[in-house]
Amino acid sequence: MTARWAAGALLAAGLAASPARADDLPVIRVEMRDGVIVPSVIEVPANTRFKLEIANTGQTPVEFESAELRREKAIAAGSTSSIVFRTVDPGSYAVFDDFHPEAKATLVAK
Repeated sequence: MTARWAAGALLAAGLAASPARADDLPVIRVEMRDGVIVPSVIEVPANTRFKLEIANTGQTPVEFESAELRREKAIAAGSTSSIVFRTVDPGSYAVFDDFHPEAKATLVAK
């Protein structure tokens, strides 16, 4: 019985000390639609974990990409996907749709 209690106490302590789940993070929503990124200026919290939720409401696949942030995510038409950022330094970062080069936006961390 003592071993079970100790294991339970360790599990409870580990859960209490675990980092926030992605569901508990600030969520910033972005829409990508056949060559358009909305909003064109994506404001996110600097130096904070957050989740970028990207909805492709268009008829063709899109690829959210930022070379500066070293992130890319292909998303099928009609689908939604997310990227969790550990932290982003304050500043402005170019974002584009690799499948629609005319689609550009700026991610601003402040």
